[in-house]
Amino acid sequence: MELEQATERAEALRQLINKYNYQYYVLDEPSKTDHEYDLLMRELIDIETEFPELITPNSPTQRVGVSPVSALKEVKHLLPMLSLANAFNEDEMQAFYKRIKEKLSLDSIVFSGETKFDGLAVNILYENGFLITAATRGDGSVGEDVTHNIRTIQQLPLKLIGDNIPQLIEVRGEVVMTHKGFAKLNDRQRQKGEKIFANPRNAAAGSLRQLDSRVTAQRPLSFFTYGIGDYKGDMDLTSHTEILRQLQQWGLPVSSETKRLDGIEACQHFYAEIGAIRSELAHDIDGVVFKVNDIAQQRKLGFVSRAPRWAIAYKFPPLEEITQLLDIEIQVGRTGALTPVARLSPVNVAGVTVTNATLHNIDEIKRKDIKIGDWVYVRRAGDVIPEVVAVIKEKRANVSEFVMPDICPVCGSDVVRQEGEAVFRCIGGLSCSAQNIQAIIHFASRKAMNIDGLGDKLIIQLNESGLISTVADLYSLSTEQLADLDRMGSKSAENLIVALDKSKETTLERFIYALGIREVGEATARTLAKKYKSLELIEEATTDELETISDIGPIVALNIHSFFQQKHNLEIIERLLLVGIHWGHEKDETELRLNGMSFVLTGSLQKMTREEAKQRLLSLGAKVTGSVSKKTNYVIYGENAGSKYEKAVELGVTTLNEESFIKMIEK
Repeated sequence: MELEQATERAEALRQLINKYNYQYYVLDEPSKTDHEYDLLMRELIDIETEFPELITPNSPTQRVGVSPVSALKEVKHLLPMLSLANAFNEDEMQAFYKRIKEKLSLDSIVFSGETKFDGLAVNILYENGFLITAATRGDGSVGEDVTHNIRTIQQLPLKLIGDNIPQLIEVRGEVVMTHKGFAKLNDRQRQKGEKIFANPRNAAAGSLRQLDSRVTAQRPLSFFTYGIGDYKGDMDLTSHTEILRQLQQWGLPVSSETKRLDGIEACQHFYAEIGAIRSELAHDIDGVVFKVNDIAQQRKLGFVSRAPRWAIAYKFPPLEEITQLLDIEIQVGRTGALTPVARLSPVNVAGVTVTNATLHNIDEIKRKDIKIGDWVYVRRAGDVIPEVVAVIKEKRANVSEFVMPDICPVCGSDVVRQEGEAVFRCIGGLSCSAQNIQAIIHFASRKAMNIDGLGDKLIIQLNESGLISTVADLYSLSTEQLADLDRMGSKSAENLIVALDKSKETTLERFIYALGIREVGEATARTLAKKYKSLELIEEATTDELETISDIGPIVALNIHSFFQQKHNLEIIERLLLVGIHWGHEKDETELRLNGMSFVLTGSLQKMTREEAKQRLLSLGAKVTGSVSKKTNYVIYGENAGSKYEKAVELGVTTLNEESFIKMIEK
């Protein structure tokens, strides 16, 4: 592609992607499938990779920074971000209404009513339509610079769309996290043994204050605008609802629960409506905000102290109830993580009967000083499993301490907790029924046993139908059993049986990797295979012996040793060997002709896939990396090689086409 053609196509792609983002995130009316959107994004990435001079700061590909910032700097808001006065009951709302009626000398007032998100307030500055800076509320006058993290939120346009965009405008809004996103985030944190967030607000705040935007980009943050600060330019808007409508037209997301309300009775009715659906909303809210809709009336009312007279937050009562914690049980997750769960005396929380609540991990239990038999506050929010908020120690009597088990309650394997982790884990990965689906999916994957045609959905179907419960059961399947499954048929069944039979011939390193030993990836599996050359010697290796191997530290050494100490795991391995899984001998250093040499693969090969080429190189002792440097020995290139080939030529690295590469490896 020529530069001129690439320039036109890149700009067209940016406009299309921004358009589809607006339809998806702001209008909630997607016109493209996720797959179609991903293809457009991939095409733009490819163009910008080939022509880096075409990259613009506001390209959809540039939302995530390449390196962390050193600290969060201070940013002064052009117009202060004020607090809101609160009302906690109908009398206080009536008093607020009476005050502003008297001040304006009116019988009735029109309001804008909108949900009060329980998140983190931010101020975003757009200049000539481009996102320039973003800062937290801070003390109202000065906040923290979180521009690098705000840019990662897909809902937010990096460039405003439409007409009549002011030269300068401060957009105010709230960064929040959905209940489902929060649950998934904590699940990932728990699996990694990292900090568990107490609630979506804390998770959103912690995510937005990260120094590394690559971390923030992995967090499910959302943004909703609720108003503006200072601006320069011609904005002929006379009401708050008009401002919100205009912000939405410029591409900014606005809460769908926003309404124009005439008089105090309409406000009370709206408050009741939102309260009734509060637990069904995707995000946490803690009240409803009412603002005098007319901008001229707002100016006349003015401010008192650090709050506007023309707005109020009518707060909801907390979604918490009191009940007794009857017992603590253990749930084993698909990755082996053990999670303590409180069994509660049934209690109605926000219209739902709650009988259990997550306790996250033993550290949370100790931090909150929770004991079996305690009376506790329980909170529920949307689809997130309820949690124990705090203990009522004044009511404590006849309680007992909870102790994490050292044996898995599902399979009887050992439970371990690595240093620095909050999570306890079952290490009976191959035999634990709580982990079996994940273990089988990993075992069948391309880089493991490479069982073609055995996808995640089929594995789940096989498990749910009772045909498989461990990886060894795969090799007992028959064509008839498979053909009876939904969407299979005889031909697909036959193909899978052939693929299973083919997978029996493998390599030691692939087999080790397929076992799913915690933190043993492809490189570590390869190292073990080269060092020991037999599965029996690996099984017998002590932690001290394993630690002497390069790239294997004490934690990984303990994982490997502990895995092979579990009799259930050894029984599954024995079954796998009995059905015929085998491999050839591992080559000595003298047989590894390319030992220590570094290769990079780029472009499309014709006679083999890139993965096949990589495996051939690895089998000869070579290292295969993803980037070209002066230490690279060879760059193997195919069609559409791109920037890696150009970098090799620039550095003087030897390049080989596919034909020359095949001659090299077949000597």
